[in-house]
Amino acid sequence: MQARETILQPVIEGTKQYIVPLFQRSYSWDKKDWEILWNDLVELCNDDNPRTHFIGSIVTIPTESVPQGVAKYSLIDGQQRLTTIFILLALLRDKAKQSGQAEIAAEINDTLLVNPYKRDSDFYKLQPTQVDRDSFQQLIRSENPSIQNQITSAYQFFERKYRQSGLDADALNKVIINNITIVSIVLDTEDNPHLVFESLNAKGRPLTQADLIRNYFFMRIDINDQAKIYSQHWQPMQDALGENLTECIRHYLMKSGKIVRQSDVYFALKEIVSQGDAIACLKDVARFAGYYEKLLFPEREPNLKIRQALFRINRIEVTTAYPFLLNCYDDYYKERISADEFLSILKVIENYILRRFVCNIPTNQLNRIFAPLYTQVASKHPGNFVDGLKSLLQTRGYPKDAEFKAKLKDSKLYGGGNRTTITKLILETVEESYNHREQVPFDNLTIEHVMPQNVNRVVAKSSWKGMGVNSRTIIAYYWESYFNCIQC
Repeated sequence: MQARETILQPVIEGTKQYIVPLFQRSYSWDKKDWEILWNDLVELCNDDNPRTHFIGSIVTIPTESVPQGVAKYSLIDGQQRLTTIFILLALLRDKAKQSGQAEIAAEINDTLLVNPYKRDSDFYKLQPTQVDRDSFQQLIRSENPSIQNQITSAYQFFERKYRQSGLDADALNKVIINNITIVSIVLDTEDNPHLVFESLNAKGRPLTQADLIRNYFFMRIDINDQAKIYSQHWQPMQDALGENLTECIRHYLMKSGKIVRQSDVYFALKEIVSQGDAIACLKDVARFAGYYEKLLFPEREPNLKIRQALFRINRIEVTTAYPFLLNCYDDYYKERISADEFLSILKVIENYILRRFVCNIPTNQLNRIFAPLYTQVASKHPGNFVDGLKSLLQTRGYPKDAEFKAKLKDSKLYGGGNRTTITKLILETVEESYNHREQVPFDNLTIEHVMPQNVNRVVAKSSWKGMGVNSRTIIAYYWESYFNCIQC
């Protein structure tokens, strides 16, 4: 590792390119950060004998040795400040051109912003992440960006400040390249850039588990393959799941039967990836992320009956069953089980959770029940998975008919939390069981449409008065109907 303090000019000049790894965050500096940098630059410009101004470190590692061509470096740390400097230089070039300073504009462009005699991606001295690349390259080409993001917002911010300041583009450019100093740290090829990245970010903005996982994957994938692998496998699941991606990976890890805490997701996956092929592992995670997407967003499941069953599963918030259901989804898509079998599995899980809820069985053991459940059923009951699932759950706190029927009449189902949601689902199930020609739309109905909280008051004012009808008989009627509907 080589470390030295230097001004920006030798870092940027020359035929070279800095590539922001795909595991890095997109450009995220905002007005507060831009304001600090701009005020420092203005102070330096107004000083007759400007001092040097330190803005931090830039950590890079050579990505390939090219005797003739572009020397490429992976930008491990410092992408935010270096990207901001390039945005500023693009602005100064544009302003110099507009004010008739063509030579200054050409000098900034050809020596600092681009490699003028190179083509395609080698033309650019900085390659941001995929998210920012198009808008950044449009600024470098002096085009109007087609999208609005932090890259374009930074350019617009500095443009306003420049217009208000009355500074000269050439003077500001000289301050940037001659008075801004950094510590340039160039790692040796045998250094572990992943460990460097982890240690550098330990004191910065906290990274999510998914950020660290993305980092580790792409540190182990050849740089020439990163863009393709990222766009084909990582970006689709990141776009589809967003903030749910970390939890998706946790449930993916738990489908083998292990219990993985939320804080240990990165370390658990890192252990798996380090022992095998990173690309193969990423493809596998992405495949299961596709199933996970349908668990979270049932409307994306094409099979109508399965879609409806998933909507019901979501209403009772049975995320603890996701590791088990991921395996079942995989079997369904690989045609190891039929659509009807998968539907039966979903109904069994719903029935199991609802019965435990009605019987007031604590939920704190569900993680330990569901994580190894698929492997247990597949090994003990290879012939018929659905029957095997029912049989095994009977030994995992599955309330019997008699217990369930008794509890159903006395359990406090109407209350806070998700009790109201589950009670409404129960009543909808009762209604649907009659198979009326005209189905009642449930979206705008509440429980009070069927059973007001104070039933006795309603009975007292109704035609049931004097017939021996009270809240207990009404509740018993509904619960008897529900019991008949969902017997396992």
